[in-house]
Amino acid sequence: MRPRAGAQEDSLEERIRRVGLALGLDAVGFAEAGPSPRTEFLREWWSRGYGGEMAYIGQRLEERVDPRRVLPGARSLVVVGLACAPEPDARLASGASRDPGSPASEAAPARGRIARYAGGDDYHDVLLDRARALEAALSQLAGRAVRSKCYVDTGPVLERAAGERAGLGWIAKNSCLIHPELGSHLMLGVIVCDLALGEDAPVGDHCGTCRACLDVCPTGAFPEPYVLDATRCISYTTIETRGAIPEALREAQGDHVFGCDLCQTVCPWNKSRPRSPLPDPLGLRARLAAREEWIAPTLEWLLDLDDAGFLEATRKTALRRPGRVGLLRNALVAAGNAGDPRLLERVQRLMGDADPVVAEHARWAAARIERAAARSRGGELREPS
Repeated sequence: MRPRAGAQEDSLEERIRRVGLALGLDAVGFAEAGPSPRTEFLREWWSRGYGGEMAYIGQRLEERVDPRRVLPGARSLVVVGLACAPEPDARLASGASRDPGSPASEAAPARGRIARYAGGDDYHDVLLDRARALEAALSQLAGRAVRSKCYVDTGPVLERAAGERAGLGWIAKNSCLIHPELGSHLMLGVIVCDLALGEDAPVGDHCGTCRACLDVCPTGAFPEPYVLDATRCISYTTIETRGAIPEALREAQGDHVFGCDLCQTVCPWNKSRPRSPLPDPLGLRARLAAREEWIAPTLEWLLDLDDAGFLEATRKTALRRPGRVGLLRNALVAAGNAGDPRLLERVQRLMGDADPVVAEHARWAAARIERAAARSRGGELREPS
């Protein structure tokens, strides 16, 4: 964040910021609680159909455009950020002997890829706890009762638009918020309140002519810079979609089984940020760090998860979002793309699953694996029955 020009160290804004940082947050900024060109574009974005099945966006569209509708009398937004844990080393996974991007060998099992934020404790819970603690302190800091509402990615608030307006960074061509010092792997929360707080200075757009994030997207999810068509985004299709993943997008999904970080991984602003390890006095980042089983998990393990196993493995993580059926569906797509014959028996067993989404994706994966095996033998493919 960049404090507004002329900000005083003992101002209410700076006292709130100090408390937020003491609570373990990495960034705290302030913005006016009103519509902005960024939030008003949401109407056009939604009308283009880019929101797909996320009906909850359209249901409270006007509240997202104007945060004052969320809380009558709201005047300001307090935007908070918490950086993700460092990228886990895939070689630390049990039995892992290769980097995720290297070719599979006979000894190396096929593995799935998990978004960086998802393998540890659910960031909604970790960040919301800190944001609510800051919210609870507002009345004492202001010397009067403060009316407020607090959200971490679960309410009718556009966190990235609020973060940009509060000086936490700029919205990049991949639609992510980039903090100049922390990069884009930053979890955001927003406190809508009735305090009249000064707005922090904005951060200019530093993307320049770079289009690495646009070019790396395997599904072509960016119809234009700064605009995401969520219906083509791997994060959307593996997490938000409840039905079948469009067949035209499955091959491009590769080994992703929950979310996708590709457009952030290639961003030059992320390659050297943060520049040094961030302090973690309260252990928040330690809680967010991926658990060992979710660092490049084997597809064999994922395909074998039953209901009880799924609930146990995903306990207190964001990985529960798609449900077991959704995660199994994603793993089947990854299995079909891997073409590993060692997965065929597991995949064929799922062709008879009671859930039609699982069964259809299993048939697709089995056909892909048999086709890959036929190519390796130089023989003809016989379609599965």
